[in-house]
Amino acid sequence: MKICVTAAAGSLDAAIDPRFGRCAFFIIIDPATLEFKALPNPNLESSGGAGIQSAQLVANEGVEAVVTGNVGPNAHQTLSALGIKVLIGASGTVSQAVADYRAGRLQEAAGPSVSGHFGQGGGK
Repeated sequence: MKICVTAAAGSLDAAIDPRFGRCAFFIIIDPATLEFKALPNPNLESSGGAGIQSAQLVANEGVEAVVTGNVGPNAHQTLSALGIKVLIGASGTVSQAVADYRAGRLQEAAGPSVSGHFGQGGGK
């Protein structure tokens, strides 16, 4: 099983990036073994569609869940359509988020937690 954690850098000690579509890195990790790979997000500076493109990117990695701070409407819709659980409210480090995931302390998003373009400078 693999999950994706949004991160500000490419390590387990990195801070959680609260954005999904425009996070700096996706940490693809097996929560049981902590084996991981860090993927720089090619959609970070995208002018539009970052949530959808990022959702497709992590889906291609075979993840079953995304752990992040927030998720916008396009990313949530795409992830949900792909059968990927979205867990929001993560904070601290990637390691802490994985521990929170394993302990069931993260909230599954019933819908988007922020408006579109959050993290692009214009979204609220």
